[in-house]
Amino acid sequence: MTRHFFTVDVEEHFQVSAFDRVVTRDEWPGMTSRLDVSMPRLMELLARFETRGTFFVLGWLGRHRPNVVRAIADAGHEVASHGFGHRRVCTMTPDGFRADVRASKQVLEDIIGGPVLGFRAPSFSIIPGTEWALDVLVEEGFRYDSSLFPIRRSGYGYPAAPREVHVIRRPAGLLHEFPLATTTVAGFNVPAAGGGYLRQFPLALIRRAFREATARSSPATFYVHPWEVDPDQPRMKTGPLTRLRHYRGLSRTLPRLERLLTEFQFTTIASALGAERRPIPAEPARAGS
Repeated sequence: MTRHFFTVDVEEHFQVSAFDRVVTRDEWPGMTSRLDVSMPRLMELLARFETRGTFFVLGWLGRHRPNVVRAIADAGHEVASHGFGHRRVCTMTPDGFRADVRASKQVLEDIIGGPVLGFRAPSFSIIPGTEWALDVLVEEGFRYDSSLFPIRRSGYGYPAAPREVHVIRRPAGLLHEFPLATTTVAGFNVPAAGGGYLRQFPLALIRRAFREATARSSPATFYVHPWEVDPDQPRMKTGPLTRLRHYRGLSRTLPRLERLLTEFQFTTIASALGAERRPIPAEPARAGS
């Protein structure tokens, strides 16, 4: 059976991009952490299904909560980078992005005592016009990225990205790309990779995407956040739409994750780098210019 990729974007409940105007980064150290509640739930679930995953961790958490990073690595999961301060790539300059990913990579590698190979942009914010970020990742020693969401959506999305695992050729070199899972409805790519879509959309849509990928023998990438398995997290004072998107369906997450782990097999992204089920294309795709 095709083994898909189970990934976790490790961030606190108050660090999501939607709350940027509600809580400043200077306030983060004084906020109530919930990772001691949410992370054990995720880790225990994965252990029960004998599944290892890739955890994209903020460098900020590595600096302030190194015990969380050690626990991930000690459980046999892959530690990858989610940037340092959860800043969207499209809001940064190339130099600012380089400093951010370099700091994140360094602090995480110091904790786990090994290389950090992968990166995922906060809010999937490598979008058309920010392809320079891929060059920075190559130059900073990353082997793969998992930021491209091949959908058309306000705020993020890279509609022209291939839906399958592929290699991107950039001036700085080659980078493996693990795009987020989609399915098609009426000829359009529809997001079906997990996260808020797991909570808001019918579970049948998510299962359909992974069944289709399994039938193609093409591994698909799933994601979730720790705060999505924590229905009792403190509520932030925000607008009704953001409140709906962030808090609706939190109690559904764990049962739905269990259903997916029962039906499909998952592993880390790093495990595929040396032995992908599908060969690397002879002519790698080129993202932008």
